[in-house]
Amino acid sequence: MSTKSKVQIAIDRGGTFCDIWANIPGQGETVFKILSEDSQNYADAPAEGIRVVLEKFTGRKIAKNEKLDGSLIEWVRMGTTVATNALLERKGEKFVYFTTKGFEDVLEIGTQARPELFNLKVKTPETLFDKVIGVDERITVETSSDDPNEQIIDLQDKNVIRTPSGTYIRVIKQLDVSAVRKSLQKVYDIGYRSLAICFAHAYLYDVHEKKVAEIAHEIGFRYVSISSDVSRTISYLHRGNATCIDAYLTPRIQNYVSKFLSSFSVVPKVQFMQSNGGLVDARHFRGINAILSGPAGGVVGVRETCFENVPLVGFDMGGTSTDVSRCDGSDFDISYSGIIAGLEISAPQLRIHTVAAGGGSILHWEKGLFRVGPQSAGSDPGAACYRKGGPLTVTDANLFLGRLVVSEFPHIFGRSGKEPLDKDIVEAKFIELAHQISYDTGKKIDPHEVALGFLRVANVKMANSIREITESRGYSAKDHVLVSFGGAGSQNCTSVARNLGISRVLIHKYSSILSSYGIALARISKQEKSPFVSEYNCTADIKEQTKNIINELKGKIAKEIKENLRSPLSFSVHIGMKYKGSNTILEVPYNTNDLKGTFLKIHKREFGFILPSKTIILTQTVSVRGTSSEKNGHKVDIQQELKKNVGSKFVSGTHNSRQGVFLTTSPTKNSIEELQTPIFKLPELKTGDRIRGPALIVDATQTILVEPQSTATILLDHVILDLEHDEEKSLYVGRGDIINLDTPLSKADPILLTVFGHRFMGIAETMGRTLQRTAVSTSIKERLDFSCAIFGPDGSLVANAPHIPIHLGSLSNAIIYQHNLWKGKLKPGDVLVTNHPEAGGTHLPDITIVFYVASRGHHADIGGAGITAMSPNSRRLWQEGVSIKSFKLVKEGDFDEEGIVKMFMKAEKINDNINDLRAQVSANQKGIRLVQALFEEFGKGFVQFYMAAIRNNAEQAVREFFRDMHRVHGGKALHAVDYFDDGIPVKLSITFDGEAGEATFDFTGTGPEEYGPMNAPASITASCVMYVVRCLIDLDIPLNQGCLVPCHIVIPKGTILNPIGDVAICGSTISGQRITDTILKCFGVAAASQGDANSFGWGRGGKDPYTGKVLPGFATGEALGGGVGAMEGYKGASACNVHCTNTKTTDIEIVETRTPVLVTKWSIRRGSGGRGKWYGGDGATREIQALVPLRVSIISERRIYHPYGIMGGESGDCGSNYWFREDA
Repeated sequence: MSTKSKVQIAIDRGGTFCDIWANIPGQGETVFKILSEDSQNYADAPAEGIRVVLEKFTGRKIAKNEKLDGSLIEWVRMGTTVATNALLERKGEKFVYFTTKGFEDVLEIGTQARPELFNLKVKTPETLFDKVIGVDERITVETSSDDPNEQIIDLQDKNVIRTPSGTYIRVIKQLDVSAVRKSLQKVYDIGYRSLAICFAHAYLYDVHEKKVAEIAHEIGFRYVSISSDVSRTISYLHRGNATCIDAYLTPRIQNYVSKFLSSFSVVPKVQFMQSNGGLVDARHFRGINAILSGPAGGVVGVRETCFENVPLVGFDMGGTSTDVSRCDGSDFDISYSGIIAGLEISAPQLRIHTVAAGGGSILHWEKGLFRVGPQSAGSDPGAACYRKGGPLTVTDANLFLGRLVVSEFPHIFGRSGKEPLDKDIVEAKFIELAHQISYDTGKKIDPHEVALGFLRVANVKMANSIREITESRGYSAKDHVLVSFGGAGSQNCTSVARNLGISRVLIHKYSSILSSYGIALARISKQEKSPFVSEYNCTADIKEQTKNIINELKGKIAKEIKENLRSPLSFSVHIGMKYKGSNTILEVPYNTNDLKGTFLKIHKREFGFILPSKTIILTQTVSVRGTSSEKNGHKVDIQQELKKNVGSKFVSGTHNSRQGVFLTTSPTKNSIEELQTPIFKLPELKTGDRIRGPALIVDATQTILVEPQSTATILLDHVILDLEHDEEKSLYVGRGDIINLDTPLSKADPILLTVFGHRFMGIAETMGRTLQRTAVSTSIKERLDFSCAIFGPDGSLVANAPHIPIHLGSLSNAIIYQHNLWKGKLKPGDVLVTNHPEAGGTHLPDITIVFYVASRGHHADIGGAGITAMSPNSRRLWQEGVSIKSFKLVKEGDFDEEGIVKMFMKAEKINDNINDLRAQVSANQKGIRLVQALFEEFGKGFVQFYMAAIRNNAEQAVREFFRDMHRVHGGKALHAVDYFDDGIPVKLSITFDGEAGEATFDFTGTGPEEYGPMNAPASITASCVMYVVRCLIDLDIPLNQGCLVPCHIVIPKGTILNPIGDVAICGSTISGQRITDTILKCFGVAAASQGDANSFGWGRGGKDPYTGKVLPGFATGEALGGGVGAMEGYKGASACNVHCTNTKTTDIEIVETRTPVLVTKWSIRRGSGGRGKWYGGDGATREIQALVPLRVSIISERRIYHPYGIMGGESGDCGSNYWFREDA
């Protein structure tokens, strides 16, 4: 049988549905869906899908237990969730992790950041390995990039090696081959067959890893993953996670592949989609490349079927979640880092952002707000309409509103798998929910309004995720065409587009199965990467080295995939480049004559700035992607088709094919109207047909909603939806829709309240992403030590993105101070800067840029006497660096650089300070533009009303909580006391007013301000109160000023929590940890956490505080985590940041590459957390060896007073600081 007479099959097995595309000789293309899980009817969905295709091809019935004849199939190409499910459910292979001695706990510690900021029961991702073994080997880099002092490399030293990448490394400890062999044999003998190996700096020097792998293969291990093969990228943590994922999942995947292939009597050619958008033979399908297998098919489908000259946003709304991506027609947008199941990894994958809002997202009513997700009903039980007892979901809302045509939906539901969708149960559930909402709010609400409200909330969430992959990377969302696909996309895409200002939506005829169609169109591909560390220049030597590495990688790719090729390979090459002193690497296309110019162009677009021309640019990596060049399918010229059909007549539906569709008549009112809407069958429409909304366009796998004020145009392979934004704007801001500010807040619509809550928070989060993107310093860009917020016209907090808890309440104090100081004096384009404790500051390094949005970022060096801004020796404010009550940083649009230079003249890296301040201004401007866009969209008065309403919603939630506390504690006051290490007490009494729903936090009795750095401005305590209250409510309430309105905070002046004058305050964030522990102790809910943030810094040079002489040097700092306090039913997490801080620690490979130190240990301090029925979390041990003379500082607490237990639990161990001198 020739290949032309064989079937081609592509499959995307998703979380809810398994989508099948097939090309059947003599019958053409066919598409259909089946449930991914239906154990009563079949064992494996992909095999079932193939059985159905072969029945159509052969015309005979094939029994479900019959072997499939693969000789009838040219190829099967598949994307699968097998790897993703195994990872999420922790059902991979047991394996052993071999890593450098001293770093056995690195993967367990992770970045130290808490994944859920307001969850006191901190849950960090579980490690994947079953057993870890430290190997006594060690290498490090020989030079440090941040140190400007001369660094001499001893080329005669046999332990110094120049790697192929151009980097010099030092072998500190050679691999003990005998000891490794014994360890491997021991774990092999007890049953392990899968192994992961990751050694420090192995991305540069892989000799030790490869030797261990060689021994493992000799012993008989079946699966061996080594980090230098999985990802040749700096970051010990990310590379280690990626290697463990590979070792954990590859056996599971290969077992699935074997089981799947056993479904055939004759095995056909089977290929799987990889996360990087390329196909691979089933035998070489690996765990690390399988995580985004299904979503990657959708990105390929968008690129291969829809792109022309306009950038696209892929909008893949499936059953469980929504994946968004961006395509501009260049090579695939590959990211080399990502977060998978909570684990940060380094591995090539398409840049895809996932939001937990899909057709199966569960709908909740909670504390006066509409919630969509993040929980999903999946495919079993699935949505309520699936007839398996499921909850209400987004799919149910679309069905109830008439946006799905039941008669066109496949009959695959119920326990028999043969029933239609159940609309009756959906109606009953929405009626019940509407009754509940009416009862809670005292206002009658129609069930259809409820359903529509949930859809509006879901659409806002999905629009925010699209902003993340566009605007946060320097692209304007409205300049894109939205390509909608996935089973639920075509009912929601128009609303999502309107949220973003996008005017055109593109829907492929296979939109509901575009991922599987994309897999059919994909090509065999392989990616390789090699480090190449060098100062960028155009010398012949560097060019020759680059070409040699490229040719070596091309040869490796060709050798590994040549057996599966039926056409020549094409290659794309990228050079990873960065500024010296930065950790952010940009992938620059190599096919350019001006590599530096292209780097600067990309940097300007991504981050909004370029550094001075004298700044050194470094190359870091060379990556090569090899792709087979065969063409699959055909691509239609969309623009040409549109031109050809300009002026085509509109078609109208018949009265016999209509159904009621419920649609909103005004976005500023949740009014709703049922419109009798024509139904068109897509196969019956002709190319060029145009349809005015409202309308429904259906075929066997999709339902497209054409909303009012939009037009559908039918093309050969696509449906185009054009949105009429100008007319819509007049509808949005209709005169009668504007609410007077005197309108009672109780009149707020709960649906619009939720929508605005998401919009406000989305603005604050977009500001944060802009700040991270445009900042220069490690502190803001990589450690994420910043916060962003928006405020109302009176300066009160409207939305604070969940960044750093210690900033929560204090940011508002800063805004109100400036509001009162400058009222009536500011002009458009003015921007203020402040960091003074009397002006709402936390400590001087936290510099705030204001008005009426704010961004606060930590500047590591602000010209103080210490090696970093966090000096343990500071006694007065002036010693800590520049202090600013108020300064007009930008005057009517002009940045006052000269004024800032005068202020920061003592700072060592003043350019970093200036660039970070510019980044904060940029973030603020982004927030201002987005708030103004809301005003234009809804009307200023309307938006300000909902600013007040969302604060009121938070306030009422807190009042309800305090009433509960009054009942629980019988009206009695709560009392607690804790102590700083110098003996100063923090004393607190909390009393509740049960009637008003208020609480007084009285710190009378707290000790006096100290002659040291631990004094905390009063704004710190406000932040701690807001943080604890938000945690204890344990619901997703809005984070704004309303949380503090029912809180009365009493702090006597002159105490350590409300100091007077110019006392030192740089340790105030650490004091915040003690305040938080005391508040939690008062409530009696949690034992003490580490009560510290361990502000640790080192460096050399700078201005000598005694002689005044300025020497070249550097400074770096980090906050180190510890144990989390235990709670009833909860064992505390270990070695993570607690409460007031949530910054990331710097990876050990990056620390050693940038500064002249050796990290000798980074581990969990086992057994230090305090015993009890529920143990406290253990602390951490960080050991650093200076390789040159350095100045080192640490501000710490809990070195004298132990972190206490509660309810009879024991105290945890105190922390310890040790200084070992070489000459001691």
